[in-house]
Amino acid sequence: MTIEQMKAVHGARPFKPFVIRLADGRKYEVRHPEFLAFSRSGRTIHFVTPQDTLDHIDLLLVVSVEELRDRGANGRRRRAG
Repeated sequence: MTIEQMKAVHGARPFKPFVIRLADGRKYEVRHPEFLAFSRSGRTIHFVTPQDTLDHIDLLLVVSVEELRDRGANGRRRRAG
């Protein structure tokens, strides 16, 4: 994934939460645009975890970015419409 592709997903208006999946199986749920920052070099992104730590992610390890499907209070997917 390129920095331009990631910035396009991140900068969508209105913002849509998304999941970043890495080659090693890890995933990051980006629920707000302020949880993600970009390095100047364009190779690394920085993710603020729910524990308020910072994970540095090499974009070469990103295998997919998908829209985060919201789940209701019972853990089931909410119906659209």
